[in-house]
Amino acid sequence: MKKLVIIGAGGFGREVKMLVDQINAVRPTYTFVGFYDDGKEVGTLVNGFPVLGNVADLNAVNEPLVVVLALGNPVYKKNVVTMLTNPLLSFDTLIHPSVIIGNDAVSIGKGTVICAGNIITCNISIHDFVTLNLACTIGHDTILDNFVSLMPGVNVSGEVRLGEGVYVGTGAKIINQLEIGNNTTVGAGAVVSKALPANCTAVGIPAKPIKFHS
Repeated sequence: MKKLVIIGAGGFGREVKMLVDQINAVRPTYTFVGFYDDGKEVGTLVNGFPVLGNVADLNAVNEPLVVVLALGNPVYKKNVVTMLTNPLLSFDTLIHPSVIIGNDAVSIGKGTVICAGNIITCNISIHDFVTLNLACTIGHDTILDNFVSLMPGVNVSGEVRLGEGVYVGTGAKIINQLEIGNNTTVGAGAVVSKALPANCTAVGIPAKPIKFHS
């Protein structure tokens, strides 16, 4: 059994703990130790498990730990990964037992979290530290770059590329053969029917950029 900690003790952190429990129910793999969170006092109990420290404290641990990022914000995920330099830390990929994954040419990178109810078809490349929240669908020949986050119920059609750090809100839909540029945010419920540039926030049906950011 590998010792595992979760970064983020909020709502999604508690859901990721549930995901770990359900993985263990099928195949005992992890011993959950506790949470790390910069926003909560050390020793605080979250569903009976302690907050063990701030994120930076993980660089001082002296035993092997599996670290899971329970963070939806792609910027936060990238910052945390950059901060953690301790060679004793590793980043497993967590996949809920209910997830349907095709057998043909699907690759999934390290540190990715795939929650219950996702469907991942064929010829799909999911890179590192991607978050697929509950009940998303990923169509054929799609690429999700590093640090992408999809919130619950997102539908991604075939031949789509989501650039690094893209965030897609709950219930959004992305039509086939489109690309969304790095660090772009798609609002909840949006329908993306045309390619979107990098570094923007897009909302609506059809989704259109409403602001740009650096």
